Amino acid sequence: MGFFDIFKRNKYNKLKREDVVEAMLKLQEQEQTLEEGLVTKKAEIDALYGKGKAETDRTMKLFYAKKINSLKAERENNVQRAMYLMYNLQLLGKLKDAIDDKEFIANVGEVPLNKLLMDQKGLAQFLNKALNNKIKSEDIMTGADEVFADVQASYEPNQAIYGVNNKDDALLAMFETEDALADEHEMSGIEAGKNREKDIL
Repeated sequence: MGFFDIFKRNKYNKLKREDVVEAMLKLQEQEQTLEEGLVTKKAEIDALYGKGKAETDRTMKLFYAKKINSLKAERENNVQRAMYLMYNLQLLGKLKDAIDDKEFIANVGEVPLNKLLMDQKGLAQFLNKALNNKIKSEDIMTGADEVFADVQASYEPNQAIYGVNNKDDALLAMFETEDALADEHEMSGIEAGKNREKDIL
């Protein structure tokens, strides 16, 4: 066995995604059990606190206090265990993601189009040709656009069609006069209303 054969015997290479997922599920079950226990202990502590507060006998008060402190210590231990499980779950999650990435890259690498990308020289030639075609196409379009601009710059609208003639002027003047009269009528109505209010007062 050669020296470099040692590196081929990596136990992670044989690791299956299913095994990691199964381990995560087991940890999640334990975490769920601990969480339910924490909720139960909190309810017990709250109930004992209420009893201790209502109790008149000092010995019973002491009993409830010790019981509460005991449950709190148990709860603290369970919290630490739950945190430990969560940290393990995070690490296993990262391991699962790494396995997924490895399989994803391997699968994508097998796609025929991806194999084309391995030919760097051929890819460079193709991209240069595509870029040159794009530049030529853009030059043709910008040249045509400049021709359009030059032609349109020399265009003047026909005043007989688009301009304002005498008949248009007369109608515009009439519209403006009617608008002015309507405004005056509205203003006079407002003034009359104000005068009536004054008379009433």
